[in-house]
Amino acid sequence: MIVAVIMGVLAALAIPNYSRVRERAMITRAIGDIKALGMDLTDYQMGHGSFPASLADIGRAGLLDPWGQPYSYVRVAGANRGALRKDRFLVPINSDFDLYSMGPDMKTTPALTADIAKDDIIRANDGGYVGVAEGY
Repeated sequence: MIVAVIMGVLAALAIPNYSRVRERAMITRAIGDIKALGMDLTDYQMGHGSFPASLADIGRAGLLDPWGQPYSYVRVAGANRGALRKDRFLVPINSDFDLYSMGPDMKTTPALTADIAKDDIIRANDGGYVGVAEGY
């Protein structure tokens, strides 16, 4: 009986920690994917003179984030200004392209100050920052 109680206490302590570690690993994977995609997009631009219209042009259209959603890519040149990610001053966070994952809640909006965008994994400052939107 005592062994069963000890096992129950250990399980109660381990499960929340496991969930946090798993979520952190998923965020880290998304950050790595976004950095790799950013390099692929920059390589494409150097070879073709402009950024691709979509991730399909670099052969990465099927790449899914850790939550099973496709990564979002918007080329700034020619894009509707309303579709671009914006900081707290409502200024676009990139001048070349936006690249992001909607994060764990799988919801987003262009303004990073909105609650549903705070868990997004974003690329900002033209690649100078890649991480959780809330930390930007």
